[in-house]
Amino acid sequence: MSGGEREDGARHARQARRSNRIANRRPRAVRRWGRLHARLYRLSRGRLLPRWFGAPVLVMETVGRRSGRRRSTPVLYLRDGSRLIVYAANAGAHRTPDWWLNLRAAGEASVVLGGERLAVRPRVLEGSERERAWGEFCEMYPQARDYPSFTDRPMPLIALEPVDARSSNGGPG
Repeated sequence: MSGGEREDGARHARQARRSNRIANRRPRAVRRWGRLHARLYRLSRGRLLPRWFGAPVLVMETVGRRSGRRRSTPVLYLRDGSRLIVYAANAGAHRTPDWWLNLRAAGEASVVLGGERLAVRPRVLEGSERERAWGEFCEMYPQARDYPSFTDRPMPLIALEPVDARSSNGGPG
């Protein structure tokens, strides 16, 4: 490993620790910022705040599992063919992200990418498929590598797979 790579790794680890500290100590502020980020992203059709620490952002729209209200959350993603890969990390905080709890309970959601809205279903990645996607996700967002060291809770890597419009309307598919 070269000196520059070590410096990059140390910088990413510092950013990960800082994000984790904020997520654990100020969860309300993080949620308020997330709502504002999602609103600005949608209103600008993805032109404002399309990236977070260099990684691309989508807006996940779920239905609250307890409230029944629509929730919008900015989430980092990796494009993998027609799928979008997301990581339920919450910066490695002890609290599982609400968007993942809501998505898991509902079984489907919408994502906003730029000005486009897509219906998706989640599938937790496992085995070699997860390992391959994990490596690519960490290439895109190196801080993710440090998040598992901050908590004991599971942090799934999730493929958001497009919902075929025909099958979601009861047609063949």
